[in-house]
Amino acid sequence: MHALILGSSGDIGTGIAKQLAEKGWSLYLHYNNNQERISELITELHEKYPKQEFIPVKFDMVNDNVLVLTRQIFTLDAIIFAQGNTYYKLLVDIEEEEIDSLWKIHIKLPILILKELQDKLAESKSGRVVFIGSIYGKVGSAMEVVYSTVKGAMSSFADAYAKEVASLGISVNVVAPGAVDTKMNQEFSSEDLESIREEIPANRLAKPDEIADLVGYLVDMKSNYLTGQTIYFAGGWLL
Repeated sequence: MHALILGSSGDIGTGIAKQLAEKGWSLYLHYNNNQERISELITELHEKYPKQEFIPVKFDMVNDNVLVLTRQIFTLDAIIFAQGNTYYKLLVDIEEEEIDSLWKIHIKLPILILKELQDKLAESKSGRVVFIGSIYGKVGSAMEVVYSTVKGAMSSFADAYAKEVASLGISVNVVAPGAVDTKMNQEFSSEDLESIREEIPANRLAKPDEIADLVGYLVDMKSNYLTGQTIYFAGGWLL
């Protein structure tokens, strides 16, 4: 079994890679700038699972042509879109190139990637597509208006695309976390994070490994009957 993980150098992507490797998956590990972290991850995985393949895939989701990525992919059973970025700004302050970046990374390039790789996913009759979305795709967030918009579009895309490829055995789902303890949130002050934690009924932020557990379940499903869903993983926050 082979999976492509977009955003493998991020905290959630790395957690997913470790989870799937433990379950016997060979992995294409996508990164853009953080080659060092990917090299360390591949070394760690090779030592633990020497019979599996762990292949680095460099690709810039803003500036590269999609074929730069897809020509590096051969056998494929699952794609996990764990890449992401955001900008904490008022809508009136966000730049056009930042809007374009959010659109390309979260929506346009995933669509183009799936256009190119759908046939490979269909070959196994049990292809799996999982997006890492966000609770903000449902409820929206001030200071992240465009990010909320593209995350909402991600769930709409998964809903529609799932209907189109179900007959091919492919499932398409979104895991939409709330607040997660990742480097992406380290720019918030400890006071801000504590304020968020107090609003979460579970009384804590999610851990990347917990997201990875749910993704692991979705790609290992024997059936594609669970498809077209956005699963909110938020500890009861904002739901």
